Amino acid sequence: MDTLSYKTISANKATVNKEWVIVDATDQVLGRLGSKVAKLLRGKYKPNFTPHVDCGDNVIIINADKVKLTGNKWNGRVYLSYTGYPGGQREITPAKLLAKPNGADRLLRRVVKGMLPKTKLGAKILDNLYIYEGSEHKHQAQEPKLIDINALN
Repeated sequence: MDTLSYKTISANKATVNKEWVIVDATDQVLGRLGSKVAKLLRGKYKPNFTPHVDCGDNVIIINADKVKLTGNKWNGRVYLSYTGYPGGQREITPAKLLAKPNGADRLLRRVVKGMLPKTKLGAKILDNLYIYEGSEHKHQAQEPKLIDINALN
């Protein structure tokens, strides 16, 4: 037979090329930013995406404290957690969470974690996320490239 033959490429730990990217969160909507960052961490924008391999990039989010929410979500949305004790259900709004120390990190990490798989691989992928409240970060040695998050779909 004289046809073209295509082979499915399955990436593994040795063939994956992980890059470092910077995302500026200034005036970005929280949920849209979180979903695009989750896709970057997972590697869904790459042509050799493999679901069972960590083939995503290392993502650095700067200016995380300048993220925005639409509508009344700063005080209307409620995040629940449970301590494990009777009567131990706690609730916190995004505004209260952002006001705490390391609040922007905790808020963005919570949003992105909800958009990743709930498996061991999802927990490992979340370790590739670095969040900073200001515009300074400590990953200059990795030579990260700044990407426009709005250009991704």
